[in-house]
Amino acid sequence: MVKHIIIWTLKEGLSESEKTKALIKAKRGLEGLKGRVDGLEAISVQIDNLESSNADMLLDSTLTDEAALAAYQKHPDHLEVAKFIKEITCDRKCIDFLI
Repeated sequence: MVKHIIIWTLKEGLSESEKTKALIKAKRGLEGLKGRVDGLEAISVQIDNLESSNADMLLDSTLTDEAALAAYQKHPDHLEVAKFIKEITCDRKCIDFLI
């Protein structure tokens, strides 16, 4: 199994309303990939962060293996969501590891 975790920070200049709408859209898009991408065992997106946080959104996903991770990253439905996320974020950190 592979754990795939990403943390994003939203771009500056978005109003609170725009941030909220963008985070909800990203969360729905990413979590909506469950059942549509082979090998994606679990996916969860955290957007309700405490004030002590210094990032805006976290993706926590589990895939069956490294081949499934590679396929997930190229999947057309994932690419569509990723395009939107790139439009609203300025920073992305990723860590992948075997579990």
